[in-house]
Amino acid sequence: MLLKTFGWSFAVTALGLVAAAFYGGWTAFGIVAILAVLEISLSFDNAVVNAGILKKMNAFWQKIFLTVGVLIAVFGMRLVFPVVIVALTAKIGPIDAVDLALNNKDHYQQLVTDAHPAIAAFGGMFLLMIFLDFLFEDRDIQWLRWIERPLAKLGKVDMLSVCIALIVLLVTSFTFATHAHQHGGAHVDKGQTVLIAGIAGLITYMIVGGLSGYFEDKLEEDEEREHEEEEEAERTGRKRSAVVLAGQAAFFMFLYLEVLDASFSFDGVIGAFAITNDIVLMALGLGIGAMYVRSLTVYLVRQGTLDDYVYLEHGAHYAIGALAVILMVTIQYEINEVITGLVGVVLIGWSFWSSVRRNRALAAAEGKAAGSDEKAEVPSGV
Repeated sequence: MLLKTFGWSFAVTALGLVAAAFYGGWTAFGIVAILAVLEISLSFDNAVVNAGILKKMNAFWQKIFLTVGVLIAVFGMRLVFPVVIVALTAKIGPIDAVDLALNNKDHYQQLVTDAHPAIAAFGGMFLLMIFLDFLFEDRDIQWLRWIERPLAKLGKVDMLSVCIALIVLLVTSFTFATHAHQHGGAHVDKGQTVLIAGIAGLITYMIVGGLSGYFEDKLEEDEEREHEEEEEAERTGRKRSAVVLAGQAAFFMFLYLEVLDASFSFDGVIGAFAITNDIVLMALGLGIGAMYVRSLTVYLVRQGTLDDYVYLEHGAHYAIGALAVILMVTIQYEINEVITGLVGVVLIGWSFWSSVRRNRALAAAEGKAAGSDEKAEVPSGV
């Protein structure tokens, strides 16, 4: 079962790590491995959401999502998108960006270094909004209750996450504006760059969230309409084509899933810039991670369980929040990429272990309850 579901992912992992070792030695090998683990960790909740929606699709649309969808996810968001980001921020063409990355690494490194304040501000704000919206949401299952419970109450204030994000952006931009002459020359105002890029990241998050919400609402409307039409068909005795029903609903499900995947993968792509500026290593690591997300989606659908490790989603979002802070700090100060990668891995590992402990405690409690019931049924004197 595992080999059948994860076979392609294992193969891509082996090829990717070997390619990384040939490309840049053991350092590149380690960076690609960290990127792959981070992508899987940050996208675990994506796989859970995908599985919840994918199981509603018929076999045809499931296959479309796992073929066409994986091409969009791996080659579009994980391979092309990082190049586009570098091209836009460095103000060069995408082809030139790839050519420089492969053939003139020193010049490319300088362009990325110059563009890093804009990339870090843009990505930091996007990731910060994801983290804040998660943190201020009131949910039944809470991991770190002493943090999440009071913040969930504060989350009832409208637009609180946007206000906090803007305050962080203003403080960051004014702080680093004073260092504009020391980093980048007298003609570069780093504070202005950070402010504009950060606002762009905030706008991007709100657009992506709005599109996701639109498709989600559209999907719910279609499902309600289909249910009503099915009831009408039963009353009148007329039959409506099941293919049309499946096609309409599944098409919007597919669009919704692709928007969701783009928004979820965006944090992985942006977070990758906190670990490495090398687009080759970035593409290898994120590509491996994207394959595992797809395989995990299929596995969850086939197993029919989505709730075994309930704190993993929390751990992934705390990792996103940590990456957001790290990105904003790297505008001014250099942070070792290994430390950056390990922060996310530690948070994910902690949340996984917390989930395991929770499951064991629940199982023990159920065992005790069952034992008490059995004793109560035994007649006295036996």
